Amino acid sequence: MKFAIYHREREYAREMGDPKLGEIDAVSKQEAERVTAHLGATGTIAVPINVALPERKPLSAFLGRVILGDCVAVMQEMPSESIDLVMTDPPYLVNYKPRDGRQCANDDNDAWLEPSFREIYRVLKPNSFCATFYGWPWVDKFMQVWKQCGFRPVSHLTWPKSHCSKEGYTAGHHEVGYLLAKGRPSRPQKLISDVLPWEYTGNPLHPNQKPVMAITPLIEAFSKPGEIVLYPFAGSGTTGEAASMLGRNYILIEKAARVCETARVRLRDWPIIDPSQT
Repeated sequence: MKFAIYHREREYAREMGDPKLGEIDAVSKQEAERVTAHLGATGTIAVPINVALPERKPLSAFLGRVILGDCVAVMQEMPSESIDLVMTDPPYLVNYKPRDGRQCANDDNDAWLEPSFREIYRVLKPNSFCATFYGWPWVDKFMQVWKQCGFRPVSHLTWPKSHCSKEGYTAGHHEVGYLLAKGRPSRPQKLISDVLPWEYTGNPLHPNQKPVMAITPLIEAFSKPGEIVLYPFAGSGTTGEAASMLGRNYILIEKAARVCETARVRLRDWPIIDPSQT
């Protein structure tokens, strides 16, 4: 199988004319995967020549929507360098099973990890941020993928909890995340603490439902009114509510149909922000 090599920081053939930098031969699926992983670490991707590149849609097709679908497939339809801030709460890779029997999709595998953050990096504007929760037992996997995709960790985030959410060798009383930078974004005018507020939601809408108050400081610090906040792995729509409260537009993507509908109902009364009016 023959592959063409494309530079990841630019749009594909439709927008560049001929971005091909060379060709390689991959003699097997395993070899193709190995080569793609290597090229990804160097800032390029290998695309099969006989596979059509994804067609991009105008960003207006996504604004103010809670989209049912796989976030990788949906983001592949979005234009490059079009998003001002990404907030995301992906599966923690811990196969979490709460007592009520609810589960989080793809919490038992990491096949989605690299493809999703690669697309997140592509759609973010230069010199911007992605704020993400993560599962600390697998910080090595998350960090390796983030760096391979081009992100630079610039702050570690902690949300202390008054209740214990897990018992192991210690009692777990916090959530954690990273602030990741694409390029060299400017510091916000007002620095926020890396220890952020939290309140227990009771998880009525999602087994890992985050409180709005945990998200609003990040959106307020790292985006401006009228800008666009993307939320892959949207869950019950907490980030959509926080973004709307702060006058930002949102794009939410959720794979589970029931949870997606919950987020749509939650956000249906919030207005869509017209970027041209800000």
